[in-house]
Formats: sequence, C-alpha cells, structure tokens
Amino acid sequence: MLVAGFPSDVFGTNCYVVAPGPGEECVVIDPGIGVVDRLDDLLAEHRLRPVAVLLTHGHLDHTFSVTPVCGAKGVPAYLHSDDRYMLEDPGKALNSMDVNKLLGGLPWSEPDDVAELADGQLLKIAGLEIAVDHAPGHTGGSVMFRTPALARGDRLAIPAERAIDAADEPVCFSGDVLFAGSIGRTDLPGGSMEQMRASLREKVLPLDDATVVLPGHGPATTIGRERATNPYLRDAGLSAPKRGF
Repeated sequence: MLVAGFPSDVFGTNCYVVAPGPGEECVVIDPGIGVVDRLDDLLAEHRLRPVAVLLTHGHLDHTFSVTPVCGAKGVPAYLHSDDRYMLEDPGKALNSMDVNKLLGGLPWSEPDDVAELADGQLLKIAGLEIAVDHAPGHTGGSVMFRTPALARGDRLAIPAERAIDAADEPVCFSGDVLFAGSIGRTDLPGGSMEQMRASLREKVLPLDDATVVLPGHGPATTIGRERATNPYLRDAGLSAPKRGF
C-alpha cells in the first residue's frame, strides 16, 4: 500500500492519497485550500488514478477543492450524512465573513456526485478496504478512516517532519477528531464536547496502540503515544482547544 500526502498552504490541512501501490487507482482524502496543483503533481509522481474523494468532515478547509478534484477526475465524493449540509452551504458551519474570505469572492458549488457515509461502513474501493468510524464532536458528521496494516516495503510518502515509522501497523486517518497531543475544537456550529468525549472513549481509545494516526492537521502519531501523553484522552473533562477549523 502507498500512502502519500502534504499539508495545504492555508491552515496546514493534510491532504492524503491512498493506493494499493504506485501506478494503481487511489482515493484522495481531504483536498483542502489551494491543493489542486500539488495534488496533481503527487498523482503524477506515483502514477495514480483517483476513483473517489473521501472527506473526514464538512469544514471548508478540508473540502475546499473537492469540486474541482471530483469534476476534473469524474469521481464521487464521500461524506457522512450529518455533514452533508456543509457541502450545500459551507457558511452554515462558519460565519459569512469566514466563508467570503476563504472563497475569495468565488461562487461555491458542491460536487455532482456525493455518496453518504455511515458508521461501520466498509468501503471496498481502488483495491482497498477502508473502514468508516463515525466520531462526532468536532462536527456532527466527523469520521475516521482506517486501513489495514502497512506491510514492510510499503510506502508512507509524507513530509519527513510529519512522518513516522508505519511498517506492519494499521493506519487511521483521524481528520480533526485526534491530533498529536490534542483534539479538534468543539465550539463551532455542529460541535459538541459531550459527543467528542464519547468518540474518544468509544472510537479512539479502543484502537490498538500500534495504530499510526495521520491527522487532519499536524504530524503523524500513534494511538499508544496519544494514550500516554494526550491530555484529552487522559481527561475528557477538559475544554476543547481551538486548533484549525
């Protein structure tokens, strides 16, 4: 399996591609603001052909480029049903000033083909099996995507400062549910600290310590590292931080 990615220039949102290997079909995860050219370069470098765009949640810093990517490649977008409204109108999750500034005055349009995700769903796509975990809290429709273990010889091609040794370990794309040392904020529309605590308890903590976490912002980490050091896993009673969207 090949996992490659890079942070966007705006908000540092991590965009990933996942494929069985170079020269294969792939999925794109969270194409954020201003990533289209870099994503095209990454796809060309590894000779990858996107067949779907997977969205961890509906916030604009994770979905900004979904329509141009889906339209250019003729592929569907996948998003949890509880965040579907954000593709229709991103302003419902942010204030109007934020949306206007981010869009730069450009009109917003959602992808032509949107498939809705559900908790426990197993996506069989691009020669991969990707499990969907609904983990609300940051938004009502936040999800994490999990893949089987990377085998030795597989490639984790993300920037060195964000990389981690992932050989023989399962991988979790955690979106803005879990970061290295932190969690996603819960004070925007659709957020809930109570739901976040439940997601951490029921969806994050049960994962194997060896699981490699590739978050929506910041460097990679592992469940074991976060279990030992992340204050929001040790004490879910603390207030959520404000990081990214």
